[in-house]
Amino acid sequence: MVFFRSAPRIVPRSRCKVCGQEKFVSKVLGVCKDCIVNRFDEAKKYIDEAISYSRVKFGLPPRPPKSTNGIKCVLCANECIMGPGDIGFCGVRWNENGTLKSISTREKAPLYAYLDPHITNCCAAWFCPAATGIGYPKYSVRPGPEYGYYNLAVFFYGCNFSCLFCQNWEHKKVNEASIIKAEELAKSVLRNNKITCICYFGGSPEPHLPFTIRVNEIILQEKEPNRVIRICYEWNGAGNRQLVKKVGEQVLLSGGIIKFDLKAPNPKLNYALTGTTNERVFDNFKMLYDEFWHERREIPIITATTLLVPGYIGPEEVEEIAKFIASIDPEIPYSLLVFHPDFMMRDLPITPKRVAEEALERAKKHLKRVHLGNKFLLEYAPEEL
Repeated sequence: MVFFRSAPRIVPRSRCKVCGQEKFVSKVLGVCKDCIVNRFDEAKKYIDEAISYSRVKFGLPPRPPKSTNGIKCVLCANECIMGPGDIGFCGVRWNENGTLKSISTREKAPLYAYLDPHITNCCAAWFCPAATGIGYPKYSVRPGPEYGYYNLAVFFYGCNFSCLFCQNWEHKKVNEASIIKAEELAKSVLRNNKITCICYFGGSPEPHLPFTIRVNEIILQEKEPNRVIRICYEWNGAGNRQLVKKVGEQVLLSGGIIKFDLKAPNPKLNYALTGTTNERVFDNFKMLYDEFWHERREIPIITATTLLVPGYIGPEEVEEIAKFIASIDPEIPYSLLVFHPDFMMRDLPITPKRVAEEALERAKKHLKRVHLGNKFLLEYAPEEL
């Protein structure tokens, strides 16, 4: 639930701890966007303090461990090297007496799942089969919106990013999660003929890709030949390249969509907001396009979203991301999402309408399919930053 009263309408400015100028600065970071990008070496200590503060209360390591004598995990770009007793950045894996242990495996994972009636608030709903009937009858049960049908939303605990603005931050409570078996989850989908898609999100699915691949295998092998069950992902995109490619194959076959959250255009800003960098994200985005886009042109297999974080991600950053997407293909759908305050960035306001409109126009200069989501929040936004 969104509590609008927590969104400041009058936005105070404060002094950046690096440049000393009075700017729009998040209290948890204490540094402005310009210093993050242009004076990163000076800003980094404040960034690391903020990321650490947001994690230690959940028993999570402040940084991806890099032990000189440990076990390496390669499920995501963090590639944690865990010494004895170390926990991975995602909170899902650990080194126990020299053995890599995990709460998430090919056969089980920490999650909860719920039925989300179509048309859902999915960030691809403005063009996907569930909302439009595109791909009927192979990929949709009717030529229009699938009212009366459901998406099975699968929320994972544990994430390979650590976003200071996370709007699903409960995923950090890994020890409170229920452990669900892959076969149990797959069978629940197969038994309910009203389920037409399954979407993995939460904490991002990257630490759980072997589990999702197993669930998908069961669904694709055992579903009735004409049954529509689309497989979708909503992730940060920094997963193991080979596993991401395998996911792409399953999503392609099912008629589903992979939704990348392109959080920032450069690694420094991405690091400040999420605790990690984004090179793998952009590489995987292009890889999936190259491998699968032309195999199923009627339904885009990938799309991108960007959250408009006031003071940090605005029109300039959106235009940089739009240029990247357009360099691959200007037909790739791109959604901008209006921000509301949550987790460590509750002092930030809702994205101002002027900022959202300018970001939308800049994206449209480069891309043919651009959308603004969460528009209802603009009613509660301040006029300016």
